Amino acid sequence: MTELLFDRAARFGDRLAVATRDGGHRYDALAAASAWAAARLLAVTGSAGDLGEARVGYLVEPGFDHVAVQWGIWRAGGLAVPICQSHPAPEIEYLLDDARPAILVATAGDLLERLRPLAAARGIPVLTTAETLAPAAPAALPTLGPERRALMVYTSGTTGRPKGVVTTHGNIRAAVATLATAWAWRPDDRSLHVLPLHHIHGIINALSCALWSGAAVEFLHPFEADAAWERLASGDVTFFTAVPTVYARLISAWEAAPAATQARWSAGARRLRVMLSGSAALPVGTLARWEELTGHRLLERYGMTEIGMAIANPLEGERRAGTVGQPLPEVLIRLVDERGAPVTPGTPGQIEVRGPQLFREYWGRPDETARSFRDGWFMTGDVAALENGYYRILGRQSVDIIKSAGYKISALEIEETLREHPAVADCAVVGLPDPDLGERIAAAVVAADPAGVDPETIRAWLKERLAPYKVPRIICAVADLPRNAMGKVTKTDVRTLISSVTDASPR
Repeated sequence: MTELLFDRAARFGDRLAVATRDGGHRYDALAAASAWAAARLLAVTGSAGDLGEARVGYLVEPGFDHVAVQWGIWRAGGLAVPICQSHPAPEIEYLLDDARPAILVATAGDLLERLRPLAAARGIPVLTTAETLAPAAPAALPTLGPERRALMVYTSGTTGRPKGVVTTHGNIRAAVATLATAWAWRPDDRSLHVLPLHHIHGIINALSCALWSGAAVEFLHPFEADAAWERLASGDVTFFTAVPTVYARLISAWEAAPAATQARWSAGARRLRVMLSGSAALPVGTLARWEELTGHRLLERYGMTEIGMAIANPLEGERRAGTVGQPLPEVLIRLVDERGAPVTPGTPGQIEVRGPQLFREYWGRPDETARSFRDGWFMTGDVAALENGYYRILGRQSVDIIKSAGYKISALEIEETLREHPAVADCAVVGLPDPDLGERIAAAVVAADPAGVDPETIRAWLKERLAPYKVPRIICAVADLPRNAMGKVTKTDVRTLISSVTDASPR
């Protein structure tokens, strides 16, 4: 039988698994709580000993409860669907309508109150984490194979609508086992976790790899730069992974601190074993400045929801600025031109990937799943060049995918929402280079009437309908949008137009 992530808890029973501001929890406590959660989910849904891959959505604060609920869903045979804490009601409604979960779990308080009316409108039962994790009599739990669906993480695609990316227990096992080896995870490691838990970086890299290895995960949510520095400098933490935006905020906090604090933080951070960056391109200036402050050259890697991690700079050896390194073990990479033919080294090409960590399917989208593969290779849509043995990411093939603050964001989705505003006749959304965010989102808006548009009013309106990281930082009014002969908006010209009517400075 293949050993799955949660099976390994028995190996590490009395070791610390999860730490929060409220205390620590051992692996045996995690195993017990997840078994109670599995029993409760089976009882409430009336399942005969196996959820049978039924979807279970969960909106649970980061920490022990979150992990126990996730493992409980898996142990009951369910398909875990994490819900982002920062998403407004319309985005959660979309997820619920697309995933059609059989049951939901939420942390009591604000998260539960936000979820409850949406669930009630759809007839979906909701449990609190306290109800889910209450001690329960032992239940017969299913035996799960690697082919069973395990996790569905929503991401934005080129169509402009979020898609559920489904991975199996075998995909997850392959991903974490590879990274545990590549990054030399060990039981005496302690990871400081500051990432969202609806995102593959936070779920797999920062959480699951640690628990696979018997290490401890310390949650620091919400993220606070000074508090993170204190933990990094404490001598307790050995492993840290974050997005470039987090490193930019940490650098700003260091520069604002008194000299004595700066010296203490820098000295303490030097004692960490490894620090990584991913989910967005790491600016070379951030890489260099972080190395000045901490002595750590950040290990940059490349991955995405559908493929997990595929390419990484080495743990030992040269980490080249501006590159993501070389393929991880058991991962095959090729760069191809528009016809699918391999390109020569130094020539840009689309990244295509094969490996045991690749996702199984886009939920409910068999045709789109099939179109995403070419001869068994997943077509990422990202462009890279192989330079002296290391891969350099050049960007997306589609200008409609914006990478900002560690997220891949669909410009089409934002445009669709913007057009619902009564003051907006038309619009175009693009990404502008930003040293901290990777790209910042900018929108050119054509007003519906001569009164024009008020950018701050539109931003406030969008915040009620989109996740915070999707709301444009720049909104400018234009008389018309540039188009080609076929009437299609030319987004290269949109960038130029926005720059001509605004200073395009970060906000």
